[in-house]
Amino acid sequence: MSDQKAFQLTIDEQNVAWLSIDVPNEKMNTLQAAFADEMADVFVQLEEKKSTLKGLILHSLKPDNFVAGADVRMLAACTSAEEAQSLAAKGQEMFGQLAAMPFPVVAAIHGPCLGGGLELALACDYRVCTDAPITKLGLPEVQLGLLPGSGGTQRLPRLIGLLPSLDLILTGKQLRAKKAKKLGVVDAMVPETILLDVAKQLLEKGKKRKAKKLSNKEVVMAGTGLGRKVIFDQATKKTHAKTRGNYPAADAILDVIKFGLEKGMEKGLEYEAKRFGELVMTSESNALRSIFFATTEMKKERGRDAIPKSVTRAVVLGGGLMGAGITHVSVSKAKASVRIKDVANEGILNALNYNYKLLEKKRKRRIISKAELQSQMLQMAGGTDFTGFDKADIVVEAVFEDLALKQQMVKDVETHARPDTIFATNTSSLPIRQIAEQAARPENVVGLHYFSPADKMPLVEVIPHETTSDEAVATAVSFAKKQGKTPIVVKDQAGFYVNRILAPYMNESANVLLANEPIEVLDNALLNFGFPVGPITLLDEVGVDIGAKIMPILVAELGQRFQGPDVFDQLLNDGRKGRKSGKGFYTYKGKKKSVDTSVYSVLGLKPEAKLSENEIAMRCVLPMLNEAVRCLDEGIIESPRDGDIGAIFGIGFPPFLGGPFRYMDALGITKVVEMMNDHAQKHGDRFAPCDGLLTRAGLNETFY
Repeated sequence: MSDQKAFQLTIDEQNVAWLSIDVPNEKMNTLQAAFADEMADVFVQLEEKKSTLKGLILHSLKPDNFVAGADVRMLAACTSAEEAQSLAAKGQEMFGQLAAMPFPVVAAIHGPCLGGGLELALACDYRVCTDAPITKLGLPEVQLGLLPGSGGTQRLPRLIGLLPSLDLILTGKQLRAKKAKKLGVVDAMVPETILLDVAKQLLEKGKKRKAKKLSNKEVVMAGTGLGRKVIFDQATKKTHAKTRGNYPAADAILDVIKFGLEKGMEKGLEYEAKRFGELVMTSESNALRSIFFATTEMKKERGRDAIPKSVTRAVVLGGGLMGAGITHVSVSKAKASVRIKDVANEGILNALNYNYKLLEKKRKRRIISKAELQSQMLQMAGGTDFTGFDKADIVVEAVFEDLALKQQMVKDVETHARPDTIFATNTSSLPIRQIAEQAARPENVVGLHYFSPADKMPLVEVIPHETTSDEAVATAVSFAKKQGKTPIVVKDQAGFYVNRILAPYMNESANVLLANEPIEVLDNALLNFGFPVGPITLLDEVGVDIGAKIMPILVAELGQRFQGPDVFDQLLNDGRKGRKSGKGFYTYKGKKKSVDTSVYSVLGLKPEAKLSENEIAMRCVLPMLNEAVRCLDEGIIESPRDGDIGAIFGIGFPPFLGGPFRYMDALGITKVVEMMNDHAQKHGDRFAPCDGLLTRAGLNETFY
């Protein structure tokens, strides 16, 4: 029905106005430009009755969300900074009218209250929220390369002070109810059953809120020109250390908040809208919004056209770091009970201990209660035998990368589990078809490749082999999503997608190192390009021994171009496995690491910085781009979108570039081909652009 409205105003017998928000045909309330007319009507009605009204309460009719933000789709339609600026100005005007009401206004919040939703709540005099775990408040605009454009940069610092606001707006982090109350973002936190009653009680006070006198030390400091300068200088320094100048939104946020505190609210709002408009048109925001849309789309996909089985009981084979991490997300997020099987009791104890530490950390931060910690620990058990296998819906295998061992695991599971139990193998390089080769029920075998540490890394590769059933794929995809992961379905070939595009990047960084570039120069160049860690640090983190194992598999399966420089043996003979052995390219003391200069003599190098940062970065990144195109053309990934999400979530490809395919589109395919040809002349055939790139350049095609 088209006459359904998102905003409905009713007035009760006590002369309290209730404004309910319920966007028709949407699961989540989001703010849209079209609502401005509806709100204009509401303001007219309120104006007529203002002399008799006690106040206004804003609440949502959705069962599980207040307002999840502004509808990001509006921004894609903007063709100029001015258009985007006027969108922001409209939002500001609407919230300004709300703030100027002659009676008190209260926001009653249950569920997500984010972005434009929180800006709406900030325009009210009082905010009360529920203590439910789904209630989260925040301004996540920075994660889309934007700043809060409907007054958030001006109202939040005036409500809770400068430092806490900078922390929230620059990171986009979401606050739980308790923390929001502690910081003063909300005035009260109550059980959901009494939310509207308490909102009404706040109105009974009957007063508009005066700007409260912020008294703590930080605010006194922020109130003086000098104090503010110190805070902004420190924040700028800290922000640049993190963003390395790659995220223009962060600078704009600092700039707009500072401007508003110096020039006053009205000028601050004007400037906020202007900078918002400019950010909407940047390539960085465009790329970050494309990731947001891609992940939203992927949440709805099942991987295959089959109905997934529900997973309530899982078995994890192997109690190492990976097995422990998989257990954690299966219990705490997917709400499944897990039995860990290991060859030794020690492995099981380690896995349980690892989980206890993670949960205890959450308890200390008051994310979970002691009772929840205990109940989650009770969902985990372990043993060295096959007890409980007959009840398992899925068995996830996380043992060593050894083909014979993994095939033995399949056999054991087929002997002791139900005929319909799914066997998911977490391998980073062995083809799934080989693992399923001797299986009696190969249709139940599927790859489920997690990235380390499994409790943190957001990506999972789901890998069916030729005869995996659609149901097994759909179940693996659904289980991964419940674990809080973003799954991509990839074709069964050595290295799958992520490790396959990572290998040429790592090989090239080793070539650059062997050309005598210093380790820290090399790592720094790729940090500045936008990766979260440099390639040499990454090798230390993953483990030199793991690299040594994976490389020969890739060469055997995919050919000579995967043959990197031979440095593994020299490093391993010298006991350098990386962080886990305390030394690799770096030495580790607690949290500090520094380059271990003795590694140069092990490799016979005399380090001297000769290349520019850009030259180093492009040398490492081009082979990765080339391999990504091959993966797309060979059907390893199903679309450029999956390739971009896989690279960003799997190896931290710079999000502000949108992923390898969006980045190539932005550079222009012809330019990419030129750069590769140029590198091939200087450094060898491994840089020669693949056929897929040459064809697209010839036809002037793009990936998107």
